[in-house]
Amino acid sequence: MRVLIVFNHPYEGSYCNAVLGSVMKGLLSNDHEVDLIHLDKDEFDPVMRSKDLKAFVSARTQPQQSAELLDPQVQNYKERLQRAEHIIFIFPIWWELMPALTKGFIDKVIFPGIAYDYNEHGTRMLCKLSGLRGVTMITTMNTPSIAYRLIFGNAIKKALLTGTFWKMGVKNRNWINLTYVKFCKESKRKKWLSEIQRSMAKLA
Repeated sequence: MRVLIVFNHPYEGSYCNAVLGSVMKGLLSNDHEVDLIHLDKDEFDPVMRSKDLKAFVSARTQPQQSAELLDPQVQNYKERLQRAEHIIFIFPIWWELMPALTKGFIDKVIFPGIAYDYNEHGTRMLCKLSGLRGVTMITTMNTPSIAYRLIFGNAIKKALLTGTFWKMGVKNRNWINLTYVKFCKESKRKKWLSEIQRSMAKLA
């Protein structure tokens, strides 16, 4: 299976980087084809600029003109996204939300004409990623799980898995949220990494 990983963390010593290592080991152990987009190393520009919004507005009625406005980097990501059969997002949750680069990827790449179109009435999204089987989101945070659910309402899950990929019609959506990471024992962090590696090896 062709798996696209979208990774966002600037610090190489982070626990997110350890998670990425376990994900890669698990996928490669089962001969999955892995494509890694490292947003930080790519120096991805997350800002929606005037031409990006112009492309968004014209995507439905003038798709060719819209495509010509896209950055070369977004064009590259588009091609890689459209080959993917499964997408894995890995990022930390900061102040209850995703980092800017991940948000920018959603804004600029999960985009009309790239990831979805609209029906003829403009009332419903139609997924353009015909080969996509599912999306997995792996996040780290220092907020306790119960507080994130009850106080912050699982903001990331609602924004990405529901607000983005459910609206697009992606049925297989999964969230692995590692909570209270900074305060966990090293043994628990190692256990999580082993569990993630095993689950990625079984990805289908």
